[in-house]
Amino acid sequence: MPGNEIQFDCRLHTDRGVLEVVPRVDGVPLTELIDRFETGAQMQPAGDAYGGLIPQFFRFGPMDDHFRGRSTNAMGPKTPVLGCECGEWGCWPLMARVTVTDDVVIWDCFEQPHRTTRDYTGFGPFRFDRRQYDAALHDLTTALGPDGV
Repeated sequence: MPGNEIQFDCRLHTDRGVLEVVPRVDGVPLTELIDRFETGAQMQPAGDAYGGLIPQFFRFGPMDDHFRGRSTNAMGPKTPVLGCECGEWGCWPLMARVTVTDDVVIWDCFEQPHRTTRDYTGFGPFRFDRRQYDAALHDLTTALGPDGV
């Protein structure tokens, strides 16, 4: 089964003037993918609710650990892969289970913890080749610099 491709974009959060990290799946920002899904499922609120993670605002630890699901249990066993468009991840996070094996990394079981009745069954799962995923994390770590911010 063909997998997905991951990239991690570092871009300037226009309102805050700090770097935010936005995953890109198969060339499309995860913010766009989740907006399409939530809007199509007629979830309210939906559209333009999510933004990237801002390492400077929360101590996720090394981003390569974070995106392997090893950085925080602040909201349970899942990992925030997006935050709120306002810049605060806890305000409106998109959470996912991150499973890492020798060959693949899988993002699945997505949830919006502030809207527990929402059904994200049709979103994902995303399956990434482990070598490609590790290379994308290496690029992210290099872009963020030694302090991760």
